[in-house]
Amino acid sequence: MSQRLRARRLLTEQGWLEDHQLRIEDGVITAIEPIPAGVTTRDAELLCPAYIDTHDHGGAGVDVMDDAPDVLDTLAMHKAREGAGAFLPTTVTAPLETIHAALTRIARRCQSGGPGAQVLGSYLEGPYFTPQNKGAHPPGLFRELEIPELDALIAVSQNTLRVVALAPEKPGALRAIRHLKQRGIRVMLGHSAATYAQTRAAFDAGADGLVHCYNGMTGLHHREPGMVGAGLTDKRAWLELIADGHHVHPGAMQLCCCCAKERVVLITDAMQAAGMPDGQYSLCGEEVMMQNGVVRTASGGLAGSTLSLDAAVRNMVEHAGITAEDAIHMASLHPARLLGIDRHLGSLVPGKRANIIALGGDLLLQQIWIQGQALPL
Repeated sequence: MSQRLRARRLLTEQGWLEDHQLRIEDGVITAIEPIPAGVTTRDAELLCPAYIDTHDHGGAGVDVMDDAPDVLDTLAMHKAREGAGAFLPTTVTAPLETIHAALTRIARRCQSGGPGAQVLGSYLEGPYFTPQNKGAHPPGLFRELEIPELDALIAVSQNTLRVVALAPEKPGALRAIRHLKQRGIRVMLGHSAATYAQTRAAFDAGADGLVHCYNGMTGLHHREPGMVGAGLTDKRAWLELIADGHHVHPGAMQLCCCCAKERVVLITDAMQAAGMPDGQYSLCGEEVMMQNGVVRTASGGLAGSTLSLDAAVRNMVEHAGITAEDAIHMASLHPARLLGIDRHLGSLVPGKRANIIALGGDLLLQQIWIQGQALPL
């Protein structure tokens, strides 16, 4: 199938192009070219690459850990409605057999395809954490890092496991990082009390970045820069950021951009309450309460988010003072680079998949195309 999409402004890796169009053949971008003279119709004010959410636990009332039919289809449609053309369903700390079952379901959906945003694989968040900075994860289920156990997780996922999060101060962490990297898996560091030195050692071993920077880790102090300081200053580190204004203060969002604008990856860390009304929900087997869109545990700690990626982009522009171009790259090109899939996704380039969004001048989502197919919003 052949089609053209025309925009007043079209975002490329190099910046905006005025009055350009995309040619698409069989779900792939084949050309980017000026709109011919005399053609006055436009499909969008702005055409941009669809977003990629690398860290998402649920939404629309469903949880990635739910063993129920159509959970991932429901979540994939929910993600598409916020401008995500692809995402990584993310597990939580749970009994090992429960994690295995979730990875199996994600692998099946990754391979079969289905409606909505594309499932790129899985993200394992837990159980390889430490009790300090545990967030909503139940410390009684934390486990030690054993290479055979990691290999079993990869096997259960049918090699669709893309990211493993772990605490770098755990025994055997550096060996585990090296092993996972040899298997082609990204390693993110978080839910941890690691020092600056321990975090830098993990980056030296091949770790890729920080899990939701600032949250669930040792903070920045002038005599012990902690995990945050290591991530901000190490140019090898990608920094996940939950830009909802609750998890991270706007000033801290600005600091991230000052130190690491080219390394920020916007995530939602969303849970089942995303897109739902205030009320009682669950995360990691614990009852949590959402009030005014903010989810907390019984003890008052934050328990995932209800953020959407399109809102995260707008928040970065409004609260961190960066350009729309930079914010959109943080939700598209940067996650693709983190996952090593930027040859296929993450920007508008001939030869890449036609995962595209139309935005208004206010950056509100108007339409999404996944592999060239328009989806109803």
